[in-house]
Amino acid sequence: MSLRVGLVCPYSWDVPGGVRSHVADLAVTLRGRGHSVNVLAPVEEESVLPDWVTDGGRPVAVPYNGAVARLSFGVKATRRVRSWIREGDFDIVHIHEPLAPSLSVLTCWSARGPLVATWHSSHDRSRVLSAGYYVAQTAMEKLRGSIAVSEEARRTLIGHVGGDAVLIPNGVRVKDFTPESHDRQRRRELLFLGRVEEPRKGLSVLIDALPAILQQVPDLVVNVAGPGDIDDVRKDLPADVAPAVRFLGAVTDERKQELLREVQVYVAPHTGGESFGIVLVEAMAAGSCVVASDIPAFRHVLEDGKSGRLFTAKDPKALADAVLSVLADDAARRALVSRGFPRAAQYDWDTVIDDVLAVYESVRVEGETVSEDLRGQALGRFAARPTFARSRRNGEDL
Repeated sequence: MSLRVGLVCPYSWDVPGGVRSHVADLAVTLRGRGHSVNVLAPVEEESVLPDWVTDGGRPVAVPYNGAVARLSFGVKATRRVRSWIREGDFDIVHIHEPLAPSLSVLTCWSARGPLVATWHSSHDRSRVLSAGYYVAQTAMEKLRGSIAVSEEARRTLIGHVGGDAVLIPNGVRVKDFTPESHDRQRRRELLFLGRVEEPRKGLSVLIDALPAILQQVPDLVVNVAGPGDIDDVRKDLPADVAPAVRFLGAVTDERKQELLREVQVYVAPHTGGESFGIVLVEAMAAGSCVVASDIPAFRHVLEDGKSGRLFTAKDPKALADAVLSVLADDAARRALVSRGFPRAAQYDWDTVIDDVLAVYESVRVEGETVSEDLRGQALGRFAARPTFARSRRNGEDL
């Protein structure tokens, strides 16, 4: 049976990110199964949107979950949400990060019917949820089904707002990353992917490790791909490190796939705040050897080091030792790669999608569609005030 599915992405569609990629891949996979899908997401430039994505309004940069997220909130965003609900006539609306102060929580307030949520984040404390517990509960009461992408994300849900969720991991379109041959010659290079100014992505840990790495492998090239102020990072590089580092800036999904298929080693020096580690799965699917910090989410994905080399988080020396160990031992590196690919295949969207559809079916009632909930208007006006979320762009409240 073909379903009409609405997906809500809280973060800007034209800025790379794990949740945004998850929503896009889910939409493509559902469409490939014959379902009708429309995504609601904030966007800077409407011209970049495919025809199955609806413009949820211009985003504003707001500190959220240990990073700076680009979110859309307020009266105008609420109107767009309500219009999208009315016009969509959806059998299911699937809301990602349902309590993110953006289109996601607005949809929780503005809709009623078969609503499903996916929880992506993992963090010990949330000021947003602590300050707005009552408001969060009003949104939670609307959900008929919840999904967590990892045990860490599930614990965050239980600890902050109660309730529970079925575990369904992030998916990867494995065939998009898989090289024609895993035995082909790869460039003797490292790759870092992430926002260069975001501390929890750990670029500073990698940079601190580079002198020791380059002392042993002086011709090594280190590719740094991701948005952020490159000049600000470059000027602080040590003189003996700067020539080896190549800043690529923000890259497209296609370019990311190419990079992962080309380099020998993908390095994930993240310091925490990750609930899963989708890019590790992408790297394994592409045939890169993964070297990652031993935060819980990464330990799980890499099977405690069976599918990739782990090192002590926030420890530059441990990172350097781990990188040098896989660069110096071709057989060990290839063994990790050979174990990584079947591990990545376990997260292929063609497998994961069946579990997602099972959740959809569990909350559906024949003949019922998602409709606008006019009772949510008062809550929407309350939450648009500065007590819940506030930012400014040209003097305008978020």
